[in-house]
Amino acid sequence: MKQFFFIAAAAVITFSSCKKNNDSPYNSNVKADLSIEFDNIAGSSDLELNTGTYANNSGENFTVTKLKYYVSNFVLTNVNGTVYTIPQDSCYFLIDESDENTHEPVLHVPEGEYKTLSFIVGVDSLRSIMDAGERTGVLDPTGEGAGMYWDLNSGYIFFNMEGKSSASSIPGNNFTYHIGGYGGYSSATINNIKTLTFDLTKRGMPQVKAGKETNIHMMIDVIKMFSGTNTISIASHPEVMFDTYSTNIADNFIDMFRHDHTEN
Repeated sequence: MKQFFFIAAAAVITFSSCKKNNDSPYNSNVKADLSIEFDNIAGSSDLELNTGTYANNSGENFTVTKLKYYVSNFVLTNVNGTVYTIPQDSCYFLIDESDENTHEPVLHVPEGEYKTLSFIVGVDSLRSIMDAGERTGVLDPTGEGAGMYWDLNSGYIFFNMEGKSSASSIPGNNFTYHIGGYGGYSSATINNIKTLTFDLTKRGMPQVKAGKETNIHMMIDVIKMFSGTNTISIASHPEVMFDTYSTNIADNFIDMFRHDHTEN
């Protein structure tokens, strides 16, 4: 009799467990939209091209006239541990502060609740050396990606910020930061590819489901480009392009990008 009771109890537990799983609001076989918003700021202020004046931690005032950067290779981890990688042909985006239509790329992912997000600031080495026919859309240097690619096999400019500052010694008080370098091919020995990973459990996990809008809101603080892991001075380095010093700026990407909140 006691043995029968244990068997019956186990059956109830098993049935309840199966029923709970079947009642999940998500269907992993169904794809839904998840937008990632890249909101460019300068400290506590919204970034305003050409008109906003800001100060870095070196006390140098500056104005930003251009801000463009690539984000790519998105990977999300579900709360159940399942990892979903955005397909290669759908994972490259060029964020352009002057074009609001580029600020909120949309990913197509399986329904579910996600606890981590990771992506690359830049373009991976494999895509950088592919034939031109494989680099279309925002990766086309003669089209949408104009001005974001170096010749001589140096690859893509991952992060492009230009502006003006009285601290700059360049004529016109201009400063230029073109950061790239994917490493390991031809002359491109500098590797500034940075993978950023965010714990979404702290400020809201996206609950992705077909028919509803879900948004991960990222903040990108240009002031922290000057004051993250490394302190960058416009007076000392008004122009940084394809040289070894560029790694100091790339190291600051992790401090520039943060998950602010999630909208479900």
